[in-house]
Amino acid sequence: MKTTIITRHKVGNIDTWLKGHQDRLDIFKTAISDIKTFQDADDPNSVAMIIEVTDMDKFHAILKDPSTETFKNKHTVLDPITLSMPVKV
Repeated sequence: MKTTIITRHKVGNIDTWLKGHQDRLDIFKTAISDIKTFQDADDPNSVAMIIEVTDMDKFHAILKDPSTETFKNKHTVLDPITLSMPVKV
C-alpha cells in the first residue's frame, strides 16, 4: 500500500543537498515511487519532501541503516529529520 509522507530537515548547504537528488532516489528506490522536493521560502537551508512510500518497513530500515549516515554527511543533512504521516479525519 502506498503512503504519502512529508519529511522536513535542515541542510548545511542547499546547493550540495540539491545535487544529491539522484542519490536519494537510488538509496530509497526499493521503498518509494516518487519524491517531490521543496525549499522553505524564508530559510533556504530548510527543506521538505513529499515522498510516495511503497514499503514503510523498508523506508524506516533505510533511514536507520548506518550506511545512510555517509550520504547524510555528504549531502549536508542536519538532524533531526521530521516525518509526518497522514491522519484520517
